[in-house]
Amino acid sequence: MQFGIFTVGDVTTDPTTGRTPSEHERITAMVTIARKAEEVGLDVFATGEHHNRPFVPSSPTTMLGYIAARTERLQLSTATTLITTNDPVKIAEDFAMLQHLAEGRVDLMLGRGNTGPVYPWFGKDIRDGIPLAIENYHLLHRLWREDVVDWEGKFRTPLQSFTSTPRPLDDVPPFVWHGSIRSPEIAEQAAYYGDGFFANNIFWPKEHFQRLIALYRQRYEHYGHGSADQAIVGLGGQVFMRKNSQDAVREFRPYFDNAPVYGHGPSLEEFTEQTPLTVGSPQEVIDKTLTFREAFGDYQRQLFLMDHAGLPLKTVLEQLDLLGEEVVPVLRKEFAALRPAHVPDAPTHTSLVAARDAAVEANR
Repeated sequence: MQFGIFTVGDVTTDPTTGRTPSEHERITAMVTIARKAEEVGLDVFATGEHHNRPFVPSSPTTMLGYIAARTERLQLSTATTLITTNDPVKIAEDFAMLQHLAEGRVDLMLGRGNTGPVYPWFGKDIRDGIPLAIENYHLLHRLWREDVVDWEGKFRTPLQSFTSTPRPLDDVPPFVWHGSIRSPEIAEQAAYYGDGFFANNIFWPKEHFQRLIALYRQRYEHYGHGSADQAIVGLGGQVFMRKNSQDAVREFRPYFDNAPVYGHGPSLEEFTEQTPLTVGSPQEVIDKTLTFREAFGDYQRQLFLMDHAGLPLKTVLEQLDLLGEEVVPVLRKEFAALRPAHVPDAPTHTSLVAARDAAVEANR
């Protein structure tokens, strides 16, 4: 099972000091956080894509390429890449290039995004969100698997004898996760292609995401990719830790209360009771994360949001130390002991190449 972190790259005023980092400070902090994630033994670093303030990660592949040059083992991903407003040709080429630069340590999460104005900024209509996601991914899927593509759709100009360059590393495309917080159509799409489904269950009660994941698992089996419990599932989460849970609550409360997304809404206590947010000791994080398997079944990737709401870089790095030293080793052991042998690990470039080669050998 993979454990890692994802960032939304928000530039938020620290409510305890009144200081707001510059965009440059925030961008360089994200790189520092990614390198720290590898240092403490995490598997994955993922960055969001946003084109509006207060967020800075408008060019994920640029950032991930830079991080790839400064890490050796870390899997690099997105959370999310906007399949609706990006040209699928550009996605195909950008991520194939990143694959080569990172020696295959790349996958991506596709999503529609959560900012309505981004659609007209890129010449799209938000009312076409689901059709755009479906059509654009159909093209992207082909561009990575066919050397020459003839294609015509509704939302972009036709392609005639087009070859996306560079070709994917080892002729194996990056693994794709389809991210959604509310759309059964996206769960269906992930199942159809046999891709992963990432439920970023950080805002709503687990019952909502149980329905989405159950649909994905059922349809994954329906399309013949394996049994329902072999479907590839990822989950989001949020944590803030101190050795003493009371210290964690006291320190995190002003950040929660003023966060740009959920601040000035439900109380911290209400939010931790109803969502996966855990504010407390490392043991409390372990205990709550282990309940995710009970709610959603065996899954392959767990990402935590830790660098948001104005938390200073020093605090985030302390959180990563706790996560890497006290939490993830226990979770690895516990999840591994519970997982049946037939449930696969999260795909990597190495495993996908091996599966391709085995299939070729079996068909000889």
